[in-house]
Amino acid sequence: MTATEPDNLVLTPRDVQWDWTGLPMHYIDGDPFTTHFANVLNILLPEGEDWFITVFQQAVPMIKDDRLREDVIGFIGQEATHSASHQTVLTHFKKVGFDTSPYTDQLRWFFSKMLGDRELTGQKAQGWIIDRIAIIAAIEHVTAYLGDWILNADAIDRTDHNPAILDLYRWHGAEEVEHRAVAYDLFTHLDGRYRNRVRAHVIAFPVLVYWWVRGLRYLMAADPERIAGRDKPRFRDWFRASRKGVLPSPKSLVRLYFGYLRPGYHPSQYGSTTQAVAYLAASPAARAAHR
Repeated sequence: MTATEPDNLVLTPRDVQWDWTGLPMHYIDGDPFTTHFANVLNILLPEGEDWFITVFQQAVPMIKDDRLREDVIGFIGQEATHSASHQTVLTHFKKVGFDTSPYTDQLRWFFSKMLGDRELTGQKAQGWIIDRIAIIAAIEHVTAYLGDWILNADAIDRTDHNPAILDLYRWHGAEEVEHRAVAYDLFTHLDGRYRNRVRAHVIAFPVLVYWWVRGLRYLMAADPERIAGRDKPRFRDWFRASRKGVLPSPKSLVRLYFGYLRPGYHPSQYGSTTQAVAYLAASPAARAAHR
């Protein structure tokens, strides 16, 4: 963290509200691929962040540092508003005949059965909580990158886009940058061993990519306004969108993967808290919530 970055930030959930009336089906440049690449977030995040909350709530009694405990509680509040906000998009989709529940149900099963609570007690129960916190820290590495990316994706502003949903993504991205170090610091507080951090990352990153690709395929096939010949994701669509600056590039995600493997890694080295706070002060939804 640089000398100009705030070091006493209090993480605060913001009671934002959203109205998706009139939201186009393809709300970024009229492009199904780019739109549904982003739409995966609207499905992954409510399920994933509800799971984050459950695990962090279980970890709170294990925290011995008062400041970290305060950050974790703030993180829980912010994640709850993220989940609820993205759920409003899914509710809107259902109203206009875009059913995302088959994919959502698969995700819910994955988080509850594969990563949910187990019949463990004592040190084994605490170990399972720490293992999952390590996974969350690895995922937060990705979400912080995406948050920083969307805050700086000026090319999207020059496209035909829906301002409200761009504000949703940037508001969420700014809060991801705000709390980007909390999961990592919690894992460090409870364990911190490099091999355990790397093991969680090596598992979590490809699993996240798998669910993203699976969601993209589902959304493009289920799109009620799908365009013939453009109802399946193609790598060339990703390369084209990344060259335009409206999606992160594959190369940047490779760098992201290896960045987490550095022994001296810390989330505070990426993104700008100052920039995130400035966007949250200007975000239409966040300003309305403040009023």
